[in-house]
Amino acid sequence: MTMLFDSPIPARVMPLTLYTEQFIVRGTIQTLQHRVTDILNEAHDRYLVLEDVTLEEYASAEMPTRAEFAQVNLASVLFAVSLTSVESVRELRTPKLAERALISVPPFRVVGQVHLPMERNLRDSLVGLSGAFIPVTDATFWSDRLREARQTVAYIAVNHDLAQFFAPFREVDPWAGVARQTDGDPEPPSAG
Repeated sequence: MTMLFDSPIPARVMPLTLYTEQFIVRGTIQTLQHRVTDILNEAHDRYLVLEDVTLEEYASAEMPTRAEFAQVNLASVLFAVSLTSVESVRELRTPKLAERALISVPPFRVVGQVHLPMERNLRDSLVGLSGAFIPVTDATFWSDRLREARQTVAYIAVNHDLAQFFAPFREVDPWAGVARQTDGDPEPPSAG
């Protein structure tokens, strides 16, 4: 059992994956927190120190770099992905409404559930959206530019300062309402 900063509460070891513009950083962090956004938003410094680190550069043929420890600049983190799901603490739960949103954090796009206060809509909540890192659940992220395929994860914490926009997201079928011809359907009459 690891103790952190003379705390009587034992620290947890949490696996974490951080995405920057050029790198994917995988490692673990010792923390007293339960959620990734709490780790990132309540960091005492602008840096996190991870253990058992693997550093990969996008589209690189080189082997990943491994290190026992590494310091990561939080300002460079586009988003963080939690590798483990965390049960919410009943005492910390606040009733929220999940809204599907699209977040652009170049070169990535993220689609997922942003949790808003029950009495507000997405537009009103976006005005008051605060926090250095915003939680997004049931998230899918990808980058066409980096050729990073779509990945779906339970939880992402997006760097609010690096996000270019948050917008409502509705999947629309471009063919909805358009009559489609099937093999058994007769040809439309010709004009002539």
